[in-house]
Amino acid sequence: MRAPIRRWTGETFVSRPDSVAGEEPLELRVDGRQVTLTMRTPGHDLDLVHGFLHAEGVLVTAADVSVARYCDGVDDEGRQTYNVLDVSLSPEVPAERVADALSGAVRGFTTTSSCGVCGKSGIEALHVRMRHPLPVAAPVFDPRLLARLPDLLRARQQTFRRTGGLHAAALAAPDGTLSHVREDVGRHNAVDKVLGAALRAGELPAGGQALLTSSRASYELVQKALMAGIAVLVAVSAPSSLAVQLAAESGMTLVGFTRADGFNVYSAPERVAGAAG
Repeated sequence: MRAPIRRWTGETFVSRPDSVAGEEPLELRVDGRQVTLTMRTPGHDLDLVHGFLHAEGVLVTAADVSVARYCDGVDDEGRQTYNVLDVSLSPEVPAERVADALSGAVRGFTTTSSCGVCGKSGIEALHVRMRHPLPVAAPVFDPRLLARLPDLLRARQQTFRRTGGLHAAALAAPDGTLSHVREDVGRHNAVDKVLGAALRAGELPAGGQALLTSSRASYELVQKALMAGIAVLVAVSAPSSLAVQLAAESGMTLVGFTRADGFNVYSAPERVAGAAG
């Protein structure tokens, strides 16, 4: 959206419009049951809910969703808000799997766009069973390519260039090709959009690619990558201690503080050429 501002130029104030990142609530329902209410940047909502439900253990393939539709919702001027999305699961989805997954995922309050773990019913709900074994010592990334990935991602961040206020994520191949680039005010939302897009395209598990994120690496982002069978997570910023611990225990390669002049490898260095020596 465009917002009027008064900008200090160093000598005086000037009036001008400014682009700010969109942020609106999205209520996710599964078979009519409210699961979560999160703040997100509108766009790629189907990817977002597919990625979220996959990470929570509800979905295994895109075929697990029979219908996903926006519910009726209008603003004060009668315009559709597109802020409530109901996912109807396929009859083939085991009810026990859904019940077990949603028992830890249901959140009875609004989550912020920066917090993806808040509202879990217990820390044990984070330990979702991995469906896909990680490829051993593969894929292998050239360190010079890893150092370039943040710049390659930034070049694809169209909304960030206008607003400066969005996280981004993407899948990165060992040759530097980026796919499913997504942006959002929430770092976990951006990742859910990427993994949801890959799920809908039939590309999970994505063991031959890395998950690239413009944010820090949190425990939840590592968990989401593991659920998608991704063995390499590359973060522009710092990892948390739990993220490092989970990555090391799972055999994931975790790369942080990724810049053009270098990066840190926190676990499983064998997937970065030359790092294991």
